[in-house]
Amino acid sequence: MTWVDRFKPVPCSGTYFQMMDYTSISTEPDTEFSRRITTQHGVASIPVSVFYNSGQDHHVVRFCFAKKDATLEKAAEKLCRI
Repeated sequence: MTWVDRFKPVPCSGTYFQMMDYTSISTEPDTEFSRRITTQHGVASIPVSVFYNSGQDHHVVRFCFAKKDATLEKAAEKLCRI
């Protein structure tokens, strides 16, 4: 199983970010999930709920892919271990 099998992509256009639904992995709030994968796995993500006035949490995080290929490959390897 690859990380994309567990993280479900949310369609995005014209951006350097890919939003991913992580409900197949965890039911944690997006802020906690983002913090955990950053501290435990070394891959930074942005919790989408911080962009809503209401703080509504859809269990979606954003990953920036405006990176070097080697950085993206290393991140993918780490995400596969989640």
